[in-house]
Amino acid sequence: MAEIHWISDGKMEAARLIEIASAVHPLTDYIHLREKSMSARDLFALAEGLIRTGVPAGKLVINDRIDVALAAGAGGVQLAWHSLRPAAARAAAPGLRIGVSVHSPAEAAEAGLEGADYCLYGHVFPSACKPGQAARGLRQLREAVSSSSIPLIAVGGIRPDNAGEILQEGAAGIAVMSGIGSAADPAAAGRAYRWAADNGQRLRWHTGKGGE
Repeated sequence: MAEIHWISDGKMEAARLIEIASAVHPLTDYIHLREKSMSARDLFALAEGLIRTGVPAGKLVINDRIDVALAAGAGGVQLAWHSLRPAAARAAAPGLRIGVSVHSPAEAAEAGLEGADYCLYGHVFPSACKPGQAARGLRQLREAVSSSSIPLIAVGGIRPDNAGEILQEGAAGIAVMSGIGSAADPAAAGRAYRWAADNGQRLRWHTGKGGE
């Protein structure tokens, strides 16, 4: 089944973030706390708040802060390309699922060689989160998937109506930020993405692009 990752945008009040995460976690596989301006203490408190409201700790991915991920019992950590390298992160936290954000086929290949569990690749389509930056498109996504020895999760401008295109290129899943976080009804948006991901995955297997 294709994975869905919801990523916080670093601009939302903690109470609203917790409200949305509580509503959409049954529809998503992972919830990323991408809160670059938060102190370690505040980020840990946010993770604890999510867990108290029923979000499984194993679904939480903490961006860049291995210490907070370990302290909160989170399932994973998402490393930026300039962060600690995956091998070093693995040595420090062997139990965490380690993702690396990549922006090219070469970086996707390197992330796998360095021991990451998956890579987050983007941005594929034009995105309000990356104003003025050219989208990489489906062709480069296909190249990144082919270059990567680990599952590739695509991010950037992904909507329910184009998620199937992403999966048909071989991506293992999709990551969404504003498509859920800025939606008038985040739970309804989550359901739309879940349906699109599940049906896109089935289409990918039916058309023979799903591998084994």
